[in-house]
Amino acid sequence: MIQFLGIGAQKAGTTWLYEKLRIHPDIDFPAGKEVHFWNSNRQHGIEWYRSLFSSKEFDGKFCGEITPAYSILPCDSIRECYRNFPDLKLIYLLRNPIERAWSSARMALERAEMEMHEASDQWFIDHFNSQGSQKRGDYASCLQNWLQIYPQQQLFVGFFEELASTPEGLLRRCFQHIGVGEERYDWSVDLKKPVFGGHSAQVPMQLRTVLEEIYRPQIDSLEKYLGVGLSTWSSDG
Repeated sequence: MIQFLGIGAQKAGTTWLYEKLRIHPDIDFPAGKEVHFWNSNRQHGIEWYRSLFSSKEFDGKFCGEITPAYSILPCDSIRECYRNFPDLKLIYLLRNPIERAWSSARMALERAEMEMHEASDQWFIDHFNSQGSQKRGDYASCLQNWLQIYPQQQLFVGFFEELASTPEGLLRRCFQHIGVGEERYDWSVDLKKPVFGGHSAQVPMQLRTVLEEIYRPQIDSLEKYLGVGLSTWSSDG
């Protein structure tokens, strides 16, 4: 049975989380990191999805998957998920949406087999303004959609910035949320080692200004929703 679900965000450390969680002897990802059932593989049917986690070899293990695209699922899909798996523990990692959007655009550039010097500022601006990019960075709306349906205590929110500052604390809280003990974990693992770190180039100032204009309202909204200070997200870089 599936016990936990990572829902995002894209480019916010979900691959790091997958690699670190799978080291735990009591955690398994029977179908790998990303199944994409709820966003693009529904044609296989719910019993197919359920079967991925129901083999006897996984008895006694805490099984899950992490598909970042789930954060922007429509409410109808979240309701269907809840009807079938009401006890799921959800994990949502957040990242400065400005840095997230830049990282996503750089990934799109690479997939288009383009180099930085081949892309104009307008190419990047068009990507920033795309519906997909903006939805993925509107964390407050994503949280509201999921928490309309799942109880708040079943959703864990962590921050990408913790991967560099306090990764052990982040991982311990994830273990506690999932329901596994931390005593069997191999804490000799280098938790600060980047996993699929992507590109390190800084956002050019003229593009950061565009992203600030796009995401300032979302950051303000998230601050109010979570009751935490996120001023550094606007002053990074």
